Amino acid sequence: MVNLNGQQKAISNISIETNRGFLYGDAVFETIKVLDGKVLFLEDHYFRLMSSMRILRMEIPMNFTMEFFEKEIKKSISIENINSSTAYRVRFTVYRDSEGYYLPKEQSIGYVVTSERLLNEMYVFNEGTYEVELFRDFYITKHLLSTLKTTNKLVQVVGSIFAKENGFENCLVLNDEKNVIEALQSNLFVVKGNQIKTPPVSDGCVKGVMRKQIIELIANNKDYELVEESVSPFELQKADELFLTNCIVGVQAVSKYRKKEYTTNVTQELLKRLNAKIRLS
Repeated sequence: MVNLNGQQKAISNISIETNRGFLYGDAVFETIKVLDGKVLFLEDHYFRLMSSMRILRMEIPMNFTMEFFEKEIKKSISIENINSSTAYRVRFTVYRDSEGYYLPKEQSIGYVVTSERLLNEMYVFNEGTYEVELFRDFYITKHLLSTLKTTNKLVQVVGSIFAKENGFENCLVLNDEKNVIEALQSNLFVVKGNQIKTPPVSDGCVKGVMRKQIIELIANNKDYELVEESVSPFELQKADELFLTNCIVGVQAVSKYRKKEYTTNVTQELLKRLNAKIRLS
C-alpha cells in the first residue's frame, strides 16, 4: 500500500510530468525502520525531516506534528500487520507540490509514504565478505545541501553501479578536498586502537540518524574515544576496523579494502549494544 497525502492507495498515480521531485529533485526523504509497530528513532527522523524542509524553504503545514508523522508512517503498513512481530522499511518522501520551472509557483507540499517488509527484525551481524573501494569518478561538495537526504542522489546511483560492475559490496565517497566522508548509503567510522573516528557533518556527509545513535553509544563507553575529524584515504589502510551505519542495516563491518583486511570486534560489540537499546526503548 502507498500513503499519498494521507490516503491509502494501491499505487500513487502521481504524474511525473509535473512532479518537482522527479523533474528537479525538489524533495527530501527519510528511510525509517518500524519494528513491532514501533517507529524506531522517531524523534530523530522527525526533526531531521523538519530541518531539511526548512533548509529547502518548504512550507511546513501546521498539522505536520511528530504525532502526524508517526501516524502517516503507520498508514503505509497494512492494518492486519501493523501490530505483528515483524519489521518494515518505510520511506517518507516530501516534495514541493507546485507547478513552475526552477521557481515554484507555490510553496505547498505533498508527501508519499511507501513500505516493504524486512527479513530481519533486530539488527544482525553480517559475517560474509564485505569489500569496499574508493569511488573517484565524482566528488561530494562540502555544503549544507550535501548533508540532506534529497532525491538528487546521482553520485550514489552511479557509484552503486560502479561497485556492482567491479565486484565490491560498497564504495566510499570523497568530498572535493579528497577526504573520505561516507559510503554510498551509510556513514563511516574508522577504528584505530581505542579511538573511533567519524567524518564531521561539515565535511559533507549525510547527517545520519543511525550515526547519531552510534556516536551516543560510543560516548557512553569509557573504553573508546570518539573523534569527529576529517578522514584521509591513507588512514583506511592503517585502521584496525571500518564499519558503516544506517537505519536499515544498523552496523555493517567492512572486511576488506584493497589489500587490507579488518577485524570486527568493535562492530559486533556496538551491534549488541544497539539491539539492547532498541529492546529497552
